[in-house]
Amino acid sequence: MLVAMLLAAALLPADPAKPDWRTPFERGDGNTTATYAECIQFYQRLDAAYPEITMREAGSTDSGQPLHEVVVSLDGDADPASVRQKNRRVVFIQNGIHPGEPEGIDASMMLVRDYVQKKDLRAQLSNVTLVVVPVYNVDGMLNRNSTTRVNQNGPRDYGFRGNARNYDLNRDYIKQNSRNARSFAQLFQRWRPEVFVETHTSNGADYQYTMTLIATQKDKLHPALSQYLQQRLLPALYQGMEKRKWPMVPYVDFEGQTPESGLVGFLETPRYSTGYAALFNTIGFMPETHMLKAFKPRVESTYALLDEFIRFVHRDADALGAARAEADRQLLTQTAFPLTWKLDKSAADEVQFRGYEGRTRPSEVSGLPRLYYDRKAPFTRPVKYYNTYRPALTVERPAAYLIPQAWEEVIERLRLNGVRLQRLSQDVTLSVESQYIDDFQTSPRPYEGHYLHSQVKLRTAPQQRAFHRGDYVVTLDQPAVRYLVETLEPQSPDSFFAWGFFDSVLQQKEHFSDYVFEDLAADVLRQSPDLRQQLEAKQKSDPAFAKDATAQLEWVFRHSPYHEPTYRRYPVARWNGGTLPIE
Repeated sequence: MLVAMLLAAALLPADPAKPDWRTPFERGDGNTTATYAECIQFYQRLDAAYPEITMREAGSTDSGQPLHEVVVSLDGDADPASVRQKNRRVVFIQNGIHPGEPEGIDASMMLVRDYVQKKDLRAQLSNVTLVVVPVYNVDGMLNRNSTTRVNQNGPRDYGFRGNARNYDLNRDYIKQNSRNARSFAQLFQRWRPEVFVETHTSNGADYQYTMTLIATQKDKLHPALSQYLQQRLLPALYQGMEKRKWPMVPYVDFEGQTPESGLVGFLETPRYSTGYAALFNTIGFMPETHMLKAFKPRVESTYALLDEFIRFVHRDADALGAARAEADRQLLTQTAFPLTWKLDKSAADEVQFRGYEGRTRPSEVSGLPRLYYDRKAPFTRPVKYYNTYRPALTVERPAAYLIPQAWEEVIERLRLNGVRLQRLSQDVTLSVESQYIDDFQTSPRPYEGHYLHSQVKLRTAPQQRAFHRGDYVVTLDQPAVRYLVETLEPQSPDSFFAWGFFDSVLQQKEHFSDYVFEDLAADVLRQSPDLRQQLEAKQKSDPAFAKDATAQLEWVFRHSPYHEPTYRRYPVARWNGGTLPIE
């Protein structure tokens, strides 16, 4: 009789006074992730039910659907400026940049719900405002399938990595080709969070961990924040996750194929989320759950880690705020900025790594030896962790950059990223430092819609250059100083030059006919004995050049008044002080 009563009660419809707040993941079998519609509708319901939650549109995406932000604040305050005045810390969580890696989407839905429904969690928000982007790559989430994450153990269906224009959005934080990235930049600049977390799933080796973690590379982070990250934040996260039975390890990227070769720290340039965040003194993280673990524990470990972030920021808010303030203060007076970095293999830490033995066996496809990880042979042993990078190229910052107004795409991106711009009020000729692109390498294949430039070699020259009313003056006495240096210095790996925004200056527009220029070249050499001596010296030192009449004419042309002064001249000029006519 009792069994029958319990069964009947279980079949009764849910009490309409008690709405069902379970997520699609929780209602499923542990191998399902919410669709885009289910995700957005869930947050809309929360927004309608709880004054602590504000959901709003935050710009557009390439899919045509809006980007959403969800703000969780105990007093309902969703205004960034007001939140700052109240001395609250901001934790910014972004999900679904790769919608085939959806753990963060489902974990955040549960987390936001729990943080307004559970008293012990609500307390963590007394001095913290939580900002969540439910889905960043809306485009990819709408492209739902069950095959493209071939290496991954669930969920059953998921989104696609590329967005509507087939961009990988985690390579788009600087070039901002997508509307998604441009909307994100404005949202990020409004909030300027202390901690930024972007959820992911790994690829690669097999090991025992469900959760691995990429933190902003310590040497690229401002020293005041780097010390805080290393001494306080990371130890607390690792200890907290260990207590929750979710042990972590730094993101698993071996020097070779097996743990014996050592782990290598991820050097994130600003094209990636954590590299972008570091430009603005935000500590960034990319949790990477292990692709071969079942989906359910991947979601659960992501939930646990996101909760650990919020709990830590709550209890350490004062120290975090002080470290951020000190980094911001020092950044304004910093004069030298590293652009490129090199791994120092002589410096290595050690981590206790919980892995599986790597072995080989004949491939059923090729018959040749193939690598596999033997889950029957787990181990815990120390491995080297290479995570020290040294500056390879450093530049001194100028007082300002001068940018001709013709370069609208660059100006637009500066605006989106919170840069303070001024404009010349009249035509003027100024003494500036010009940079010429003497040499560079270009990738032979397209990468995220661009042919990337690298190994840039510059020649600098002091010049008198004409600028026009309306051209832009970008002084470096502003919080975006590091962003400006790393985007406007051509030798930076993620500079606007590297991404091809200035490619038109690399093409010569005027040239000469050999038989016409022969007489002009002779006249140039007669009028410039020094140039004649340089030509003769090159003829003696370079036999191939001495036998090539066309090459010698080209050399004279490039050293003559007839050669266009803008060829390979980087349009952005460095200005080192004085008075400028500003609007």
